[in-house]
Amino acid sequence: MTTRVVLPEPPTPTMRRRGTVLVVDDEEGVRASVRAILEETCEVLEAENGAAALELLGTREVDLVMLDQRMPGEAGVDVLPRVKAIDPSVVVVLATAVREVRTAVEALKRGAYDYLTKPFDVDDILGLADRALEKRALEREVLCLRSVLTPSGVEASVGFEGMVGRHPEMVRVYQLVTQIAPTPTTVLITGESGTGKELIARAIHHKSERAAQPFVAVNVAAIPETLIESELFGHEKGAFTGAHARRLGRFELAQGGTVFLDEIGSLRLDLQTKLLRVLQEREIERVGGQRPVPVDVRVLAATNVNLKAAVRARTFREDLYYRLNVVPVHVPPLRERREDIPYLVEHFVRKAARECNRDVRSVSAGALEVLSRYDWPGNVRELEASTTEMGARLTEDDGVPLREACDRFERQYVLRVLERVQWNVSRAARLLGVHRNTVLAKLSAWNVQRPGDGRPPGAQSTATSV
Repeated sequence: MTTRVVLPEPPTPTMRRRGTVLVVDDEEGVRASVRAILEETCEVLEAENGAAALELLGTREVDLVMLDQRMPGEAGVDVLPRVKAIDPSVVVVLATAVREVRTAVEALKRGAYDYLTKPFDVDDILGLADRALEKRALEREVLCLRSVLTPSGVEASVGFEGMVGRHPEMVRVYQLVTQIAPTPTTVLITGESGTGKELIARAIHHKSERAAQPFVAVNVAAIPETLIESELFGHEKGAFTGAHARRLGRFELAQGGTVFLDEIGSLRLDLQTKLLRVLQEREIERVGGQRPVPVDVRVLAATNVNLKAAVRARTFREDLYYRLNVVPVHVPPLRERREDIPYLVEHFVRKAARECNRDVRSVSAGALEVLSRYDWPGNVRELEASTTEMGARLTEDDGVPLREACDRFERQYVLRVLERVQWNVSRAARLLGVHRNTVLAKLSAWNVQRPGDGRPPGAQSTATSV
């Protein structure tokens, strides 16, 4: 029997609980001003320095901390990580007298939700407190889901913005997405292929103020080099042979919304310069164009390569790297969050069952154990392909003995990996995490021959070495 979790309706403005705000500032006048603005809707606590704030946080639950950057003792940006260590979910905003980009970036990297410049605007303070309480409510909802979800209980499709997983690293990603989505910050999403980087980007867009505007995804590596500039920035009529009319690029098509640049490490150096201009000047220039075109887009980028190494190798611009990497979000590979495999398997099997109009109640524990032992070099994408294709075989309902179901899965999985690497047995063995001889022994036991020449699986060719 499937258990469904019914969460309470989101609180209306009249239902919302009274939040708690801690104002940390050495100037009594500043603290009094914030108190006057918020005391009708929030409980306001005060501290004159970082040490007093930390002591107070040890005894009181606080939703929002307004932390002054310059005050006696430690600077606000240094107190910030100690605040987050006491309560990782507390919303922290850094207050500065001067808008310093470097300080703001450092604060965001250390976990700040936003920063404000003095003197404060009343509407900014009220809006900030409202968003902080909404963020805290969402995080409580996520924690509620984590406490009740089980692989065989609630449907695994219940998750965060289409993502499935309860591993602490994934929950941290969910919290970071919630934190940065309302800001205009450029984000660099890193992780291996198949980990779900585009899902992260879509979640950031969906939870941002640009959600009603276009989300335009571009896989830079999938577009031929001769076309990528036109695809991104558009072209004018007559710009090159075949350009019979003006064409708008992806940045103009995303006007007001978000551009997601996947595999950004594949972008040519000359186009990296043009992208840097987009980020700095908020304008593009079409191929063959004579004047810049202003664009209002948020840029999210993703990569499965080490861009720092690419910078050292001079294949990626250092200034562009720092412009993109304002807030980094790392998505862990599936092998580092194996606890999530049962949830993902159930989610994909149920999805396939719905599409095939088939009743699948659960996945056998033995099959889940087999699936959980693999390293999944293709990550969630590969797991989805495997479980979708083999969902019927991995259920307890079809009468296939467990050992046979496991053997079927192992055979099909090994053959799929071999096909992907063009039957290079050594490379397949590395991906599977076993010795080359183990792969050869299994192929022999299954009576599987290398395609094309009919030779025994372990035989060597003078033309092709495996």
